[in-house]
Amino acid sequence: MSASQIPPATAVPGDDVPTLLVKIFGKDRPGITAGLFDTLAAYSVDVVDIEQVVTRGRIVLCALITAPATGAEGASEGGLRATVHSWAESLNLQAEIISGRGDNRPRGTGRSHITVLGHPLTAECTAAITAAITSCGGNIDRIFRLAKYPVTAVEFAVSGAATDALRSVLAPEAALLGVDVAVVAAGLQRRAQRLVVMDVDSTLIQDEVIELFAAHAGCEAEVAEVTARAMRGELDFEQSLHARVALLAGLDASVVETVRKEVRLTPGARTLVRTLKRLGYQVGVVSGGFTQVTDALQEELGLDFAAANTLEVADGKFTGKVTGEIVDRAGKARLLRSFAHQAGVPLAQTVAIGDGANDLDMLNTAGLGVAFNAKPVVREAAHTAVNVPFLDTVLYLLGITREEVEAAETHVG
Repeated sequence: MSASQIPPATAVPGDDVPTLLVKIFGKDRPGITAGLFDTLAAYSVDVVDIEQVVTRGRIVLCALITAPATGAEGASEGGLRATVHSWAESLNLQAEIISGRGDNRPRGTGRSHITVLGHPLTAECTAAITAAITSCGGNIDRIFRLAKYPVTAVEFAVSGAATDALRSVLAPEAALLGVDVAVVAAGLQRRAQRLVVMDVDSTLIQDEVIELFAAHAGCEAEVAEVTARAMRGELDFEQSLHARVALLAGLDASVVETVRKEVRLTPGARTLVRTLKRLGYQVGVVSGGFTQVTDALQEELGLDFAAANTLEVADGKFTGKVTGEIVDRAGKARLLRSFAHQAGVPLAQTVAIGDGANDLDMLNTAGLGVAFNAKPVVREAAHTAVNVPFLDTVLYLLGITREEVEAAETHVG
């Protein structure tokens, strides 16, 4: 077909064009949608918009159509109304038809996706979150449940308010309510390929690897004291790393195999990585821990990137030193940028997940920084927080539904 033969696109009805909103309610069953539009087809109307929701076996079907042309016998608006009501009644459905003009009113500028995770999600929390959205001038255009387990995850499509303004209002509200809320800008970038980079200790895994090594070296108490000093601000990360690693001097390096077996993945970690990989995402880890463990995790989980500190070994024993460049707070952010460059992914499309203060630079560098079961200072500084013990709930913040997760799982060998 030549360009001159292509029919012009149907124009969107103007504000002065009569339209009808046809709403159908009742018990869902196969064929309702087809039946409605087969009924409407007799009146030669155009379809302007369609929305359909099924909740616990009950359907709400809405169709915005142009009003039928007047003049032809049986083709009047009155005839359409009578026919639709008769069809609905024959199926024990309810019908409502509302006259109006034109299309839906345009959505406001500034569009965001707001994901709410509750365990459980209460009516009180939902009321507070939606009221906060309204207080920012936002309008809720659509609501969609992403998951019902292991948490209830609901996504709100909101227009009319800036993403940053929504985030600043909803973050403290969510903390008070005990729910997790993520606010991200709408747009094509949300569907683009992404890079997800995680911390390891207490994020991807449940353990602190230095403590596992310390248990075999008989210096758990000493390592814990150095860690406590770092948390009190008496030592920076690099100082505390060197002090703790020094306590491992003389430990037989063969213990690495034992420690690898002792490492416990965080619930949902394997599902998170599998699903992301199946959907075409690239996944990496950065750790203040040690390559002796992260290399094994990279192989086991099929990670695209991994970086950590390396324990020095001489004559089959740990020397109490680390080799190479230290992976610290600044180093994690630097590695995120490096991974993104290698992956060909803009920083705006990166996701970082971590739990500690040494993750903050990385969380703030990423397009979306997620504090996972983190301390208050980290939760407050990150873009969003997840406070349930299931790492795969991060998928819902990316708009991935539980059904998509399960579909991805069935395709993984």
